[in-house]
This record gives sequence, C-alpha cells and structure tokens, in this order.
Amino acid sequence: MEARFTRGKSAILERPLSRPKTEVSVSAFALLFSEVVQYCQSRVYSVSELQARLAGLGQRVGASLLDVLVLREKSGKRETKVLNILLFIKVSVWRALFGKEADKLDGFPAKVTVHWHKGTTLMIKFDEAVIARDKALEGR
Repeated sequence: MEARFTRGKSAILERPLSRPKTEVSVSAFALLFSEVVQYCQSRVYSVSELQARLAGLGQRVGASLLDVLVLREKSGKRETKVLNILLFIKVSVWRALFGKEADKLDGFPAKVTVHWHKGTTLMIKFDEAVIARDKALEGR
C-alpha cells in the first residue's frame, strides 16, 4: 500500500494479533447488533427459526473470539483440564468481553463429561439443587 493511504500507520492486516484494541463504541455495537437481528428476522418465519439462526451466529462469533484469545494468550495451546479452562474464562475471556476479570468462580455440584459433536464439547450437568436455585433467582 502507498503511504498516502495509511498516513504513517500500518494497514490493519499487517498489525500483530498480540496488540488488540479492547474498546468498541457502544453505539456502534448496538447498531451492528440491531442490524444483525433485523437481518435474521427478515429471513425467518417463526420465533424458533430466529432463535436458531441467532444461536448459530453467536456460536460462530464465540468460537472465533475464543480462537483469537487462545492464539493471543496461550500461543495457540488449548487447555484440556477443566480448572484451567475455567481460569482462562475467568481471566482472559471475561476481560475481553467485559473489560475486567470475573470476580470469582463459583463452584457448583455438577457432572462434566466430554463428547464429540462437530468438535470437542464439554457437557456440564448441574445438580438439581443448582437448577432449583437458578429458577428461584429468576423469580425475583
């Protein structure tokens, strides 16, 4: 690229992944989110189709974000132990999404199993007491 187009700054594709810009305009994010929802609404015929389409988009965005964070923070090394995964979420993922670390990791009685479905999937089955507590908190 010629210097007159970049005005002394490197092109965005030439910037390293290790130097992320962490601030995004809230109004720009709100506009983008609104447009995505409207786009999806115009191409479906039911609420369940809309939910499925938005969930699919969210899964792709989340997977891409996770790939970038793993590349930046862990040099491409993925964690395989549940505690290390939770700590990565608490520190790196939370900081990327909300600008600060999560306050704490709450421990819930649960059974965690690993499955293969279009990639490795961790399934967390919470104890009935945790589900009852969550439902009670929703009622407030």
